[in-house]
Amino acid sequence: MVRVQRTAVPVVVLLVLLVLLVLLVLLAGCSSTDGEDEERLTAQRENYCTQLGAWQKARNAADAADSAGDDEAGTVARDAFLAMRPLEDEPVGQGRTLAEATVAAMSNSDSEAEQRVVEYCGDMGFETLTR
Repeated sequence: MVRVQRTAVPVVVLLVLLVLLVLLVLLAGCSSTDGEDEERLTAQRENYCTQLGAWQKARNAADAADSAGDDEAGTVARDAFLAMRPLEDEPVGQGRTLAEATVAAMSNSDSEAEQRVVEYCGDMGFETLTR
């Protein structure tokens, strides 16, 4: 009986260590994936805010030039819409999504919606990208 215990205890200890090692490897893999997902999300948000700022600049230039730059503002708005697509369901307050607020701001000249998307960019750390 003593001989069995002497053999069994090291085997059990090794098995426990092996299981812990496998768990650590799995958890490390999840963290890496989560980190990559967070980086991708941050890059998408930055791209959206950059495109939003470009649209604001083009729109303001078109307004100042009495609509001479409407084509450019429309092209830049399309780029902002494309940048918004992966983020469209993110909330921006009062039950609105980023998609709803972006469409209202760019298509309907809704200044309240524009303020929401600008605040969204500020909350994400990209306040300097918008006007």
